[in-house]
Amino acid sequence: MARAQRIEYEGAVYHVTVRGNERRAVFRDDADREHFLRRLKESVEQFEVRLYLFCLMSNHLHLVVETPRANLGRFMHRLQTAYTVYFNWRHDRHGHLLQGRYGASLVEKDSYLLRLTRYVHLNPVFTAAAKRRPIRERVMMLRQYPWSSYRRYLGKDQRFPFVDCGPILALVGQNASCPARTYRGFVEAAIEDIDAAFLEAKRASPLCIGAEDFRDKIRRLYEDLLEARLRPEDVAFRRTGTVLGVDAVLEAVCEALAVDRSSLLQRRRNSFDRAIASRMLCDFAGLTQREAAQVLGIANGAAVSQQLRKLTRALESDSTLRNQVAKIGGGLKGNLD
Repeated sequence: MARAQRIEYEGAVYHVTVRGNERRAVFRDDADREHFLRRLKESVEQFEVRLYLFCLMSNHLHLVVETPRANLGRFMHRLQTAYTVYFNWRHDRHGHLLQGRYGASLVEKDSYLLRLTRYVHLNPVFTAAAKRRPIRERVMMLRQYPWSSYRRYLGKDQRFPFVDCGPILALVGQNASCPARTYRGFVEAAIEDIDAAFLEAKRASPLCIGAEDFRDKIRRLYEDLLEARLRPEDVAFRRTGTVLGVDAVLEAVCEALAVDRSSLLQRRRNSFDRAIASRMLCDFAGLTQREAAQVLGIANGAAVSQQLRKLTRALESDSTLRNQVAKIGGGLKGNLD
């Protein structure tokens, strides 16, 4: 299967996850964790990345980073390679340490970024063993956990000067006399009350975490990357100030797919016709996913979002489908010129 395209741009913020191969341990002891953090510090400085927080678990880790130089790929390559070489040497082993590629979801700044930091910092107290403990014990576990940036946010641990706490504390403490205390209350309140709305937003897209408008923006950037890979000569993003009419878009889609318009109103298994129509309505008619759902008789905007996620995954590996979608998009783009 072809690798998914990474979206990189200056100032992008990512939630990065790295997991051990076959769910095995990435860190066997504290010496491993210390070494990883030294490599993390070096990489942050070398690539001028802003590290907002980290959390190291036994078989996976989380990072939240901003890339002013649009260089997430180079940053992560250096970090993972350096640590894997060390780990294999120290533990006299060979082969893959990490599970495939790291995960990287773009994050909408402000409220979604703030809620993501809470989700990441709470990882140590959401293990199966920790969940069985009383809330008071879980709070103490969280405050004492030495392998995340949480204690630095509370002002209790100065070991990690390469973690930039300022932007996150500014989000939660704009009117607070003590931002660290306010942040602590914000995080620890969710030990009992899971942020269900945030988790739903996190599941809504494999590419990013944010509101519907942000997800639409990132999806379009991703699709532009796919088209650029298919047609290297066309490197410009598809950004215009005009839109086409709904009827014109649907007519073009129906002609390209050799279907009639009524078929787009019917749900059919193993068919991407409605997903393609939804995408074109959003891209070229300027509709939101909710509006596209109304036009196509789909339940709601969330159902459209789900269809578009499936289409995006299929485009990664199905060259015939990619060519078909690119041809439809190219034709509609021509109508805008």
